[in-house]
Amino acid sequence: MKSSLLGSAAAFAAVGGAHAADLPVKKAVPIEYVRVCGAYGAGFFYIPGTDTCLRVSGRARFEGGFQPSYTRQSGTNAGDTSGYQGRMRINLDARTQTAYGTLRAFVRLDAGARTGYSGVGTSGTQQRIGQAFPGIGTDQFGRDQQFVNVDKAFIQFAGLTAGRASSFFDFYAHDFEFAGATLGSDVFSTNLLAYTATIGNGLSATLSIEDPVFRRTPIFSPLAVSPMLNTGSTQNFGVTNQPTPVFIGYTGGVPTRYSFIDVIERSRMPDFVGVARLDQAWGSAQLSAAVHELNVGNVANGAGTGTGSNVSIPHTNNSYGWAVQGGLKINAPFIAPGDALYLQGAYGSGAQMYTGYCAYTGCYTQATTTIQGQKFTQYFSDATVNPFTGQLEQSTSFTATASYLHYWTPEWRSAFFGSYGEQSFSQSARLAQGAIFNLVNPNGTNTFGGNAVGTPGTRFFQLSQALRDTYQFVAGGSIIWSPVKDLDIGVEAFYTQIGLKSGRAIDQDKSPTAYANVAGINNGTFNPATATKDSISQVRFRVQRDF
Repeated sequence: MKSSLLGSAAAFAAVGGAHAADLPVKKAVPIEYVRVCGAYGAGFFYIPGTDTCLRVSGRARFEGGFQPSYTRQSGTNAGDTSGYQGRMRINLDARTQTAYGTLRAFVRLDAGARTGYSGVGTSGTQQRIGQAFPGIGTDQFGRDQQFVNVDKAFIQFAGLTAGRASSFFDFYAHDFEFAGATLGSDVFSTNLLAYTATIGNGLSATLSIEDPVFRRTPIFSPLAVSPMLNTGSTQNFGVTNQPTPVFIGYTGGVPTRYSFIDVIERSRMPDFVGVARLDQAWGSAQLSAAVHELNVGNVANGAGTGTGSNVSIPHTNNSYGWAVQGGLKINAPFIAPGDALYLQGAYGSGAQMYTGYCAYTGCYTQATTTIQGQKFTQYFSDATVNPFTGQLEQSTSFTATASYLHYWTPEWRSAFFGSYGEQSFSQSARLAQGAIFNLVNPNGTNTFGGNAVGTPGTRFFQLSQALRDTYQFVAGGSIIWSPVKDLDIGVEAFYTQIGLKSGRAIDQDKSPTAYANVAGINNGTFNPATATKDSISQVRFRVQRDF
């Protein structure tokens, strides 16, 4: 029996093993390897399971800068001379071939950490439009800044471009520079909807509807309030009202009552940009034009302040600024492979950011002082409000820029660049602002601070800095070494001069109390230091790896 049982068990085991061997084996899912996509150039690959090609690229950068400081007085950044930053960039470029041509989506994220004062490390321009965020420590506020920007996020299809992209108005856009110090339009991130028609032989035409918020220079206000951060309570305070005075009542034909208009611009119409462009083997040429609406609020208080009858409530009509720009790029391989020359000029009325006059000093504010210990402040305003009529009077500006890139060898290259520009306010605009000074500032006081124009005919009016016609001059160059592909190690240096087109202005560094002593200046008991120009030099060092 024992032998019989063991034999039966062995038989069952043999049968079970045979049945197991006969069962089908489950095959592994085949691996879909990433395939190279050669339709759009190097670096593209097919996204597995789709017919879309994708390219991933980016960069890493270190940068350090030095700029002298002419003051160690109390104040944010006073006495700082250096700044540093580390930055990153990620690009995603997705393309699909369709019956209507290529469907493209492009996304770029820029981020970084920077220290130093505005002009070397941190950026007041980007902080003012929410692309950078300040630290609030005692030793960090104004010096430490985190930077995040959705630089690009656009779709292109059958001539259409929609999303966040560089303005079509721009041409040179500081292509050969580190700091972007030359004057000229360079709005690298705006929201737009554009259509480009390809005419043939390299000629194209574009009509672009663009977000006006990124092209606004404040309408002048003598009571301008800058956004600030209170480090004591660590609370942010934004500006919701920017008042400028206008006359609303008269006595015997003399203005004796005033109220305020809120000159923060309203969003109504987009900016309209038209471009004609030619691209050939010899280079490129572009003609750009733009229309830009200026639209402010109404009188805040109908009763106003002062005496007088015949109260009138002026309604400020909207106004349209405009700008034109011409650019030329000439490739110069006959000098050295890769050499190129840019020439560009722009003129605008009520559209200062289209000419790019604020490029170095800083945009999105009516007055900035990038130079520490700056003698006087330049004013950037698209328009002023005439206090007699309540209507907008536009400023004008122009810029001209040249930049040349030269390759000494395939590993060594240099850029040489320079620009000149001016901004002007009409004589009537400054006189009109001066006419209301005494009514709002009685008894020789000055509630306008550095924004005061003063009373026409007085010495203070002759010396005040507000709404003065100014010029800027920039010249610089760089040397860059690329020991291997996609690695740049370079140094850039440039010189900037700002100045008054005529007359003198109070030197607010040497005479910091002058704007609180209007009466003393006018009666001759206080003689402030004055200046006609100011200048600064800056040096930057950069290491950058693209991939």
